[in-house]
Amino acid sequence: MHVVFLDRATLAPQTQLRPLPFEHTLETFDHTAPNEVASRIRNAHIVITNKVRLTAKAVDGAARLRMVAIAATGTDNVDLRACEARGVVVSNVRDYAGHSVPEHTFALIFALRRSLLAYRDAVRAGRWLESRQFCFFDFPIHDLAGSTLGIIGDGALGRAVAQMGRALGLRILFAARKTRSDAQAGYVPLDTLLEHSDIITLHCPLTAETRHLIDGTAFARMKRRPLLINTARGGLVDEAALVEALRSGVISGAGFDVTTQEPLPADHPFQAILSHPAFILTPHVAWASNEAMQALADQLVENIAAFYEGRPRNVVAAVATAVVTEAITGIPTSTVTAR
Repeated sequence: MHVVFLDRATLAPQTQLRPLPFEHTLETFDHTAPNEVASRIRNAHIVITNKVRLTAKAVDGAARLRMVAIAATGTDNVDLRACEARGVVVSNVRDYAGHSVPEHTFALIFALRRSLLAYRDAVRAGRWLESRQFCFFDFPIHDLAGSTLGIIGDGALGRAVAQMGRALGLRILFAARKTRSDAQAGYVPLDTLLEHSDIITLHCPLTAETRHLIDGTAFARMKRRPLLINTARGGLVDEAALVEALRSGVISGAGFDVTTQEPLPADHPFQAILSHPAFILTPHVAWASNEAMQALADQLVENIAAFYEGRPRNVVAAVATAVVTEAITGIPTSTVTAR
């Protein structure tokens, strides 16, 4: 079995990858450019990728490919239809950052709600000495208790954020999905959430339906000048519209850990607000506590081992791959199940 890891540098050096429990060769690259993908996976049976994009063309050119192991939860970098057509199993890593992402979310909320970075920068610039008293009030400070937190996305991360919010005295609203009844406690239409929330935080996947979910029209519905927090995916928000909303005072602040293009290019709209006192941008690290990264690495290896043993798990594409798996492992197709 030949295994190729296309972007090992997306995991911190201290993160340990346990050896795979079967005979294999492992080829590891810190980074892989788009024009290098096809040649690097051409002879691979298993490809590991975090953010490197696997197109249909690249998948079709890898005749031996049997599994794509995504070292993340998001699957939008892999052409799932191409994998399904080829009988290639795609597995992702799930529920590994249940503490890291919610804690980062609230770090952004606290920092913005209390203007922590703005006050820190003012102190560095000598403003405290200029004030000639024990404190100064250049930036707003608000308590969280009694405010309304609107959460878009009610998966594990959204629910964890809700639990933390309730402990801090926040009123919780969830954006109702089409599959859920508005009558369920705390679930309201998206427009209602936008109108009544003091803080809005995104924890939903990026799909065709959710791309630019927060756009100019959505900002216009935000009546309470909320904070907008995004630790999910950059494409969920129209970034140019966000810049305008922040500058015009439609929102009181924004904390983002993700952007549509990463790393942030020189011509990105956010470049114009990086020094804004109510804007915080972190480099896609909400998930990246040491503990979360090690949990991710451990689950990644478990996913690959489970596939090799004929019981693929965390499958997001090509569920019915018994024949393919048998061809690699020798395990009879009758024993192969997906979970």
